[in-house]
Order: sequence, then C-alpha cells, then structure tokens
Amino acid sequence: MSPTRRLAELPCGRRSKWVVLALWLILLVVAGPLAGKLTDVEDNQASSWLPGNAESTQVLDEQRAFQPVDTAQAVVVYVRDGGITPADKAEAAEDARAFASAPHVVGPVTGPVESADGQALQTIVSVDIGTGGWQDLRPAVDSLRATAAENSLGMTTHVTGPAGVGADQAEAFAGIDSTLLAATVAVVIVLLLLTYRSPVLWMLPLFSAAGALVVAQAVIYLLADHAGLTVNAQSAGILIVLVLGAGTDYALLLTARYREELRRHEDRHEAMAFALHRAGPAILASSATVVASMLCLLVAEMNSTSGLGPVCAIGVLVALVAMLTLLPALLVILGRWVFWPVKPAFGTPEPTRSGRWAHVGEWIARRPRKVWIGTALALAACCVGLVSLNATGLSTAGSFTGTPDSVVGQQALEAHFPAGTGAPLSVVSAAAESGAVREATRVTPGIASTTEPTFHEGRALFRATLTDPPDSQAAKDTVDRLRTAVHAVPNADAQVGGSTAVILDAGRAATSDNRTIIPLVLGVVLVILALLLRAVTAPLVLIATVVLSYAAALGISAFFFEHVFHFEGQDNSFPLFVFVFLVALGIDYNIFLMTRVREEAAQLGTRRGAVAGLAATGGVITSAGLILASTFAVLGTLPVVGFAEIGFAVALGVLLDTLVVRSVLVTALTVDLDRHMWWPSALSGQVPPSEKELARQL
Repeated sequence: MSPTRRLAELPCGRRSKWVVLALWLILLVVAGPLAGKLTDVEDNQASSWLPGNAESTQVLDEQRAFQPVDTAQAVVVYVRDGGITPADKAEAAEDARAFASAPHVVGPVTGPVESADGQALQTIVSVDIGTGGWQDLRPAVDSLRATAAENSLGMTTHVTGPAGVGADQAEAFAGIDSTLLAATVAVVIVLLLLTYRSPVLWMLPLFSAAGALVVAQAVIYLLADHAGLTVNAQSAGILIVLVLGAGTDYALLLTARYREELRRHEDRHEAMAFALHRAGPAILASSATVVASMLCLLVAEMNSTSGLGPVCAIGVLVALVAMLTLLPALLVILGRWVFWPVKPAFGTPEPTRSGRWAHVGEWIARRPRKVWIGTALALAACCVGLVSLNATGLSTAGSFTGTPDSVVGQQALEAHFPAGTGAPLSVVSAAAESGAVREATRVTPGIASTTEPTFHEGRALFRATLTDPPDSQAAKDTVDRLRTAVHAVPNADAQVGGSTAVILDAGRAATSDNRTIIPLVLGVVLVILALLLRAVTAPLVLIATVVLSYAAALGISAFFFEHVFHFEGQDNSFPLFVFVFLVALGIDYNIFLMTRVREEAAQLGTRRGAVAGLAATGGVITSAGLILASTFAVLGTLPVVGFAEIGFAVALGVLLDTLVVRSVLVTALTVDLDRHMWWPSALSGQVPPSEKELARQL
C-alpha cells in the first residue's frame, strides 16, 4: 500500500479513527480562544484597503510627519430652514467647546461657521483614527451626535464628513461575524435536514465545518498578529461564508460516496476507505482550484484584495483537512445508524441509478446537440444584461442599503456649503516650492479654497476644498487636473491625497486588477483541470461553460440591481470578486461530475458514462449548490450594498452552474463530443463496449 493511500485511510482505521478524533478535539480546545481574537487584529484603516504604491497612500504616509496620529474630519451640520438665529449660534459655539472633550477628538475644533444663505452652521472636528480603523471613530461620532442633538433648539443636526461616514460603516459592519455566522449556520442546518432527511446526520457535516472555521480563524489570527497578514472586516466576513459553504460541499460529496459504498461493503471501515479513495481526488482537485484561484489575488494592487486571497485560501485548506479527516472519523465511529431512518443496508440497490437525474441524463442523451446549443443560447441571452453593468464605484450614499445620518448630513452640507467641505484634498510638497504649488492649486478649476501650509523638515502640507461632492466624478476629475498642475511645478515633488484621491486611486487599481487577475485565474484553473482529467478538450470545454455561466450571472444580476433593487451601481472590484468565486466554485461542480464521468467512461464508454455520472452525482451536487448559494445569499443580510451585490451574484451564479451548466450543458456536450472529450489521453481512443460486453460486465 502506498504511503499516500495509507495516510488517506487513517480516519477510517479501527483504532486510528479515535486518534484522529482526539487530535481534532485537542486542536479545537487550543484554537477556540485564538479564533475569538481575530477581530482584535483586523486592520480597517484606509491604508489596509488602498494600493500600496498609490499617490494617495503615499500622502497618507507623509501626513504622519505633520500629525503623529491618523485623523479623520467629522463635520457637525446644523440646519434651520427659517434661518439661523443668534441663539442657534451661541448653542453651536457651546457645543464646539464640548466637542473638544469627546472621545478620540484631537487638535483644535473649527467653527461654527455660518453658510452664505444663513440657514446652516458647520463645525469641523478632527478625530483620532488610532489603530482600530473605523471602530475608533464610533465613540467619537456618537458623542458628537448626542451633544449636537441635546440642546439643538429645534435645529436639525447631523454628523458627516469622513469620520461620520466611517462611523456609519463601522455600525453597518458591527457584529458582522456573529450575524453572518448565525444566519449561515441556520441556512446550512435547514438545507442539510432537507438533503439528508435524517435528524442526526446533518450534525456531522455542520460540526466538521464549524470546527474548520474555528481552526482557520485561529491560524489567520496568528499570521495576522505575528506574520503581518492583513485581515479586515471584508475578508473576515467572506471567510465565514466560504469555509461553511465549501466545507459543507465537500462533506456532501464524501458522505454521498460513503453511503453508496456502504451498499457494496459490509464493513463500514472498508466502505469509508473506498469512499475516500474514490471521492478524495475530486475533493482535493476542487480545493486546489479554489486555493490556487484565491492565491492569484496576491498579485492585486489593492491591499484589501491581495489580503483576501491568503485568508480565503487558508480557510479552504483547513476545510479540506477537516472533511477528509474529522468527518470520516465521525461517520465511521457512529456507524450506519446515523443515516436513520433510511439506512444504506449492505447489498441493497443504489437508488441514484434509476432516480430523477438518471432520467434527465437519458433525456439529454437522446438529443445532446440540440440540448447544448439551446442551453448555450439561453445563457448567452442572459448576458445581454451586461450592458447595464456599472462597476465604476459607489458613492457614499450608494454604498449603504439604507440612509444613515452621515449621508443625510452630506446632502445638507452640499445644499448650504461648498460640496467638498469636510473632505478636503491634502497636498504635500517641498517647503521651498509650497507657494507655487498652492497657487497652482488655487487656480485649478474645481477648487473652492486652500488653507495656509504647515511645515515639517523641508516639506509642506495644506488642504484644498472641492466645489463638488467628494465622491462625485466631477471631484475625481478635479483631482486629475490638480495632480497635473502640481506635478508640473519644478522641484516641488508635490503629491495630492485625501478622500477623493483615495476613491480615484482605489477605482483605478481595481480596474487594473480585473485585467490582470481574471486571465491569471483562468490559466491556473485550466492547468489544474488538464492535470486532473489528463486531457485538453475537456478542460477547455469546462472553462468555456463556466465563463458563459459567469457572464450570464453578471447579466442577470445587473438587471436586478438596476430595475429591482435600484442600486446606484457596483463597486470597482465587484466583477473580480464574483469571477474568482464563481470560477473557483463553479469548476468545483464540474470537477465532481467529470471525475465520476471519467471513472464510469473507462467501463461504459463516454456516452453511457456521462449519463451514469450525472445519475450518481446529480442529487448531491444539486444539494451542495443549494447550500453554497444560500450561504453566499446570507451576505445580503448586511446593510452594505457591496456585500449584498456579491452575495446575490455569486448565489445566482452557483445556482446556474448547479442546475443548468453542470447538469444540462456539460452533460450534453460530453455526450455529443463522446470519446473526443478526453483527447489526447488514451481514453479518447477507447471504443465503447457493445451491449453484450456491457451486459457481461454488469
């Protein structure tokens, strides 16, 4: 017996199964407290999301020389439609003095300043972001809001600006881990109960997946705390969904094969050994595809995207280990009764051979070319919706599913003051040329005003207020004009940063990542498929079907986003994230199907093997797809448009892959191409057995 096979059979040995269980229990005891600390090492500061080489990132670094702490400006807005009164001004001035003692407030408080129309006041407060990112903004902004509203004398009060927006984002992400975990676990429990129709069996995949999540979070915490791995709220949230979803998928595939082998083998240990031997390569290839796809994100310019790659890869690897060790040990320890009330008795016929998917396969086999052409045309028609895809970024208002106070405050600020107030640009330059740089800034169209510069060790820093809303396209155009103007000042080494510059640089980096990573992922997945299936034709066909499925999912999603949910648009990174998840996870189901088809084709020929493979895997893959789609749909419970859109599109794409692409399109193509599907392997030259030969085999 080879060392690899001996290792694979450890979880199902008569004694070793207990060792595996004991090791996992010890691991969970150690990992539990570490997993609980993951939120402590999340880095939600702007620099953890931005491209490292962007001009706005460099300005953020330079600003630390002028102010030892990172700050964000909160703008307190007072509005009275009938006009601000002297009493209002006095109250706002009293509030300004109180603001100075609010949590995390640093530096002087500016204002109150009256608007030109006499209907509003604004006070600007600098808040120390600290090391906790937006989490440190919440207590300060909550205090400012409470103070401003307490004695408002009938005025409407809001807190907006970068600090107000950041605090509302922190509120939106508050409890993301617990919310997503509870919702995902509830969905998985319901679907496992429906899949297994057993009051006990569902507990084993769920326990194994939950254990994998705890261990993955512990590993990621250690790497973030000691090895510099970047983790933020986005990657931590997606980790939960991915580990529980992918882990449950692997569990379903293994359990289905184990149940099948229990009908062929009286000894459950032997049945699990065969199940691991048969299903293991498909599960390994599936996880390798996901891990490789996620690691492709490491080449991303966006720090948030490059950090997501290793976090998700670690999660999938731990889920793989759990499903190939802990779950088999639990299944073997508990025995056949765990399948009650429908226990797979030794010698009973396999129900999938004559089930629903067997009939679907037979229907496809009668007219495969018409089926795959019709299915492909239907998916292509869904791609028409891509014309309404608007992945150019979201404004502050458009990034929330609701209307938080910072959004209402920004609208009030724009109505009474220069729209860029509270989110100025930051310009740094050589001190000797600061006058020329400031003059070039002042005359740039789109700039309302500039501040006096401050100096530190030969460098100068000043602020520039925009005439347009800081998240508007007009403001981004102003940043480009300003950069061109200040870069042209000789010997100034001037750079432009600030909120609008951050949005602009992040959008361009995300667009660049889309062009780089999408082809890279396709290439990596193609190589893995070629090695697994030992063919060229099959991998190319599978890649083409998944890309078609991705485009169709994006087209349908874009239609719903615009005409049903009325979202403003999509984040710049939306196409990339959906692509990586759909290609990696969509290929999973093709791997599950085609490895079984190849196994059956070696005995029955490709046409019969395709029908047999669909019959054997159809039910379990459909169940796995429903669970994975539902776990990603849970992202829609968050009040953040970006998460809701990713969750909707990935869930839709997984359903398309499961119910249409894998079950109909791929099966029809395989039947139509027949043995040519396996070119140039030896299987492509195999002549299918005759009916008599087949009868003798059976």
